[in-house]
Amino acid sequence: MIEYVNQFLEQAGLGWAAGMSFLGNSLGEYLIAGLIFIIALVVLRLFKIQIIGMLRRLSKKTKSDIDDMLIEIIDTIGWPLYIMVAIRISSAFLVLPETGILIINTATLLTAVYYIIKASQKAIDFSVTKLEARREPGAEINRTIVDLIKKALKGVAWLFALLFVLSGFGVDITGAVVGLGVGGIVIGFALQNILGDLFASFSIYFDRPFEKGDFIIIGADDMGVVENIGLMTTRIKHLKGHELVVSNSELIKTRVNNYKKMKKRRIVFSFGLTYDTPGKKLRKVPGIVREIVKKAEHAELDRVHFKEFGDFSLDFEVVYYVDSQDYNVYMDTQQEINFMLKERIEKEKMVFAFPTQTIFLEK
Repeated sequence: MIEYVNQFLEQAGLGWAAGMSFLGNSLGEYLIAGLIFIIALVVLRLFKIQIIGMLRRLSKKTKSDIDDMLIEIIDTIGWPLYIMVAIRISSAFLVLPETGILIINTATLLTAVYYIIKASQKAIDFSVTKLEARREPGAEINRTIVDLIKKALKGVAWLFALLFVLSGFGVDITGAVVGLGVGGIVIGFALQNILGDLFASFSIYFDRPFEKGDFIIIGADDMGVVENIGLMTTRIKHLKGHELVVSNSELIKTRVNNYKKMKKRRIVFSFGLTYDTPGKKLRKVPGIVREIVKKAEHAELDRVHFKEFGDFSLDFEVVYYVDSQDYNVYMDTQQEINFMLKERIEKEKMVFAFPTQTIFLEK
């Protein structure tokens, strides 16, 4: 190829320049390298245009938005990377000192890593946004947790990029990796409670066992409405009126009953009549209960049975459903059923049983 370039220079009347050299390369070799640089630059640019065009055509046929993210990532690749890659390709046609080669390789590596980091950050933003979109409509988003997750992931990406660059410079990163590992273990032991709560908040945010405004019961006794889910703790407005603060790590280790997820509430209650109640009247009780529950606004009867002969009463068991998750609605419904049941039992000349003891004396 250099011969054709020299012939071209001679035909152009620049034969005197064919023998010139600078830094070990002739003018013809520089012209060849320049031509290769331009061709590489154009090819890379056309390649980007073709890839983006293909992805855009594909995005019109698919419902996924992953291809849109890829288009955005590729579109962010700017001229600096194309120029450095073109220089790296064209420099192969020149005789360069080791210092020049090192500078070109270093600049190309740093430029490539920079755009890889930009691509990874866009991928992180896309992934977190997708996870947010999976949340239920109207669910509150804790921006503090979201921002912290993004920063943590992007920080890890920059850390790996730094290690990659150091490795590209010939630095032995084994010691650094081991040091980071040991340091991480030490920090982990020192901050295990704090980190436990922090990662627990991530788990609560993504897994969504409960959200702000949900009525939950923790363990056996603590119940209330979730007021705030923070990085370290969750605050609950207790039914007794006080604020309950629970660490996030404790919450994900214990059993949590979330009543907001409940579509309807199953209610079981019992009552007893005295043993002197006639059998014919006992048979009327299930029908009376069905009629009462049917009148209750939010109640749906499941079953009612004469369950057993108790120690001091003839016991009935009633099961019904309340079509609301609101505890007050349940209590209002149960109260109305109790009122109507008391009135009907009295009207039928029956008596509710209560603990009594009868003593028979013989002479």
